[in-house]
Amino acid sequence: MDKKLGVYICSGCGIGDVLDIEALTKLGKGELKAPICKTHPYLCGPEGAELIRNDIANEGVNTIIVAACSPRANYDVFDFPGCIVDRANLREQVVWSQKPNEELDDPNEDIQMMAEDYMRMSGAKAAKMQLPEPFRPEQEMSKDILVVGGGISGLTAANEVAKAGYNAVLVEKEKELGGFQKGVARRVSFPYKEAQDNPLPKLIEAVTANDRIKVYTGAKVEKTVGGPCVFQVTIKQGEEVFEHNIGAVVMAAGWKPYDPKKLDPKLGFGQSPNVITNTKFEELNKAGKLARPSDGKALKNVAFLQCAGSRDKKHLPYCSTICCLASLKQAVQIKEKDPDANVFVVYKELRTPGQAEDYYRKAQEAGVLFIRCQDPQVLAQSGTLAVEALDELLGDTVVLDNLDMVVLATGMVPATAFGQDYKEWLKHQAAGDEGEDAPKKEEESEVPLDPIRVSDIINLQYRQGPELPELRNGFPDSHFICFPYESRRTGIYAAGCVRRPMGSAATMEDAAGAAMKAVQCVELTSLGKAVHPRAGDMTYPEFFMQRCTQCKRCTEECPFGAINEDEKGNPLPQPTRCRRCGVCMGACPERIISFKNYSVDIIGSAIKSLDVPEEDEEKPRILVLACENDAYPALDMAGLNRITYSPWIRILPLRCLGSLNLIWIADALSKGIDGILLLGCKSGDDYQCHFIKGSELADIRLSKIKETLDRLVLESERVRYEQVSIMDYHSLPALLNEFAESIEALDPNPYKGF
Repeated sequence: MDKKLGVYICSGCGIGDVLDIEALTKLGKGELKAPICKTHPYLCGPEGAELIRNDIANEGVNTIIVAACSPRANYDVFDFPGCIVDRANLREQVVWSQKPNEELDDPNEDIQMMAEDYMRMSGAKAAKMQLPEPFRPEQEMSKDILVVGGGISGLTAANEVAKAGYNAVLVEKEKELGGFQKGVARRVSFPYKEAQDNPLPKLIEAVTANDRIKVYTGAKVEKTVGGPCVFQVTIKQGEEVFEHNIGAVVMAAGWKPYDPKKLDPKLGFGQSPNVITNTKFEELNKAGKLARPSDGKALKNVAFLQCAGSRDKKHLPYCSTICCLASLKQAVQIKEKDPDANVFVVYKELRTPGQAEDYYRKAQEAGVLFIRCQDPQVLAQSGTLAVEALDELLGDTVVLDNLDMVVLATGMVPATAFGQDYKEWLKHQAAGDEGEDAPKKEEESEVPLDPIRVSDIINLQYRQGPELPELRNGFPDSHFICFPYESRRTGIYAAGCVRRPMGSAATMEDAAGAAMKAVQCVELTSLGKAVHPRAGDMTYPEFFMQRCTQCKRCTEECPFGAINEDEKGNPLPQPTRCRRCGVCMGACPERIISFKNYSVDIIGSAIKSLDVPEEDEEKPRILVLACENDAYPALDMAGLNRITYSPWIRILPLRCLGSLNLIWIADALSKGIDGILLLGCKSGDDYQCHFIKGSELADIRLSKIKETLDRLVLESERVRYEQVSIMDYHSLPALLNEFAESIEALDPNPYKGF
């Protein structure tokens, strides 16, 4: 497009009180070559926004630089369809984060230089950007939702999808719908005063009677190919095979009880028929056979042992959430049947949060006795049954003897935890696999493999593996801080107990949330827009294949499996899977991957646009490449709180630090910039990186930077990598100042002036 640049400078919010707006206007008209450069005291107000819209309509402005507040503020006000827009952050990261230097003739000299540099960077980016064009696949796009699993979560998800006006395809591997919940007679949920009827029968009736829901029972997903809105799913039911075009997937595969045979022998399972699990108790109760299993006699003395295998590093290291409430329900059921029965609950910590505490009180009022003990032992000898427990509250060891039944509260294991390890699966792949989506043998890579268990739930035909990567303990991977439903496979949303342990009421809420996420995904994708976390972004990676060397780094490093390979190792991008993080762009040594408004050239040009003072001016320049998801907002928050930092800092936001291309480091150093600080999100098991691997990948790439610095004859201390969270805003300025001091202690960059 032929560009006509308009630069608009706000003088409100204290910007005009500190900065020389006339000088900034001169910069816009002169150095940035903007035919139109205007100022306004309230640019985000109705008059300011109208000023820009009038220039778009009457002057033909189609490329806009807004020099005002952070791009994270007023983004709706400065959204001008059909125009390229870039934001120069003069408020939070200049005037609100700096203070005048009274030692200078002009106390605001350094602040003015900072503002001018931000405008230069914005101008360089705007000059290189192109207007995004939404991706339109060749295939017809589908908005149908596939729901895998016919338990209470899958049924709820399908029902909610249909109520929202979309079609659902429900696949259940068993011959009947209902999952585990069909074996439950009553449940405890809001208002937690009494056990209530199981809602499952009415839900099954609603789903099977709905014309918008196609139900397959005794079936499985044989193969899933493609991406959001263009998934092609093969379903096998008996000897028949069905094909469906699908827009998004809700994986509600459910859970299985932990295998009691794996428990410590001291819990007595297998030593007496009267030692059963909580799930077996539900079966007996539903069948009307709630009696002593060995001989059918009435229950007079019963003990419930909590956390049987849960919260134990040798078994399940997590809490299964629902066990305590389920045991309380079962204990009350015994007391309701026989008020004179002696019922004991032996617990580590009883967990009934929120209003569930009401049901705990109901159990107490019913006469259920509670014993706090961390390590109870079941004594099963000569046909007798007892439990020995150290009561922590009384400080005495008690023996519960003559027990008719001991119920072990075993925990939940997600269905995704059952399957072959991905690394082993790769070793045994058949050599004759064909097709662009056929999984390939893993090459040696610096990037660790995603933790994947190869089961038969979704059977993705992705180069990166057939199932969803897991976070830990078999649960599908999710950014649980910001995006709890999302997996690392775009358009596939986990729901219910396959995502985390939860009760039936929470499961139904969770399934509704996942269903709405799936609907949101198909709507955004059909418009060519990205989903979380860059929701609405219409750019996507474009590959200049003539220079591709088939190094496979883009396919290996993509956190979301958005790129497959053909038989020659060429990347085959699937744009509807893409989250627009730019990790592939940073990975490519040939720099053949770019976005319309974000590329190696665009960021490199912004870096090169900085004005670097001569050595004798003693004004070092420090470039901060900050992740836009945590680090950049934290810097904004520092400004909002008027926490100041070094005036030598120049901040350039990146979509993700994983998009870092090492050429930017070389560009900055060869430009004469004295120091480079990389700010990425927290990583690790409890990672906060919005693009999963971005910080980790940046760290791996930075480990190679010493070679670059040695080649440029520069100190390695000039480049540093730090991880920050959005809540580190109070300490981040101190980190910037400390780095600035360390750079000042070094000799100036010898490349200044070249």
